[in-house]
Amino acid sequence: MKHDIFIDNNIASRFTRPADPEYKKLIEWLMNNRKNEEGDEDDRAYLVVSQKLLSEYYRSCRNDFGKTSIPMIVDKLTKEGRLVKITNQMIKDFKDTHFTNAVVRNLRSNIEDRDHIPVVLLSERKFALTYDINFTYDLEHFPGFTVTVKSRPEDIDYR
Repeated sequence: MKHDIFIDNNIASRFTRPADPEYKKLIEWLMNNRKNEEGDEDDRAYLVVSQKLLSEYYRSCRNDFGKTSIPMIVDKLTKEGRLVKITNQMIKDFKDTHFTNAVVRNLRSNIEDRDHIPVVLLSERKFALTYDINFTYDLEHFPGFTVTVKSRPEDIDYR
């Protein structure tokens, strides 16, 4: 199983000059390209994204080319094949199947964030980091799925 994680823009936008040691550990894990002792590539860090999330990353970090900024991390992971991209068609297909009227009525997140729900739920581990309380609620209460979503890196066993 790939060690993948979804990182919401409200967390990723803080990566540029992290003073918080837990964010430094998360960034180090993402940037680490080592395989495990058995040579298993799936033990490496993978970032789960969509085109919409990538656009959010780039908008919030415009002209920020620090080595720990999210655009630089995405660039590195892309080059190393460690970016898991959920396509727009995959998101549409998921929503067509799982976003019933009853489910949509119970969602609390804003319309823009609802496209991120399938991205998390289609990932292998279904791990997410976000500060958004409504998005967290939607992920934790989405019928038929078990998700681990936290607001702090140390509260999730991402490694």
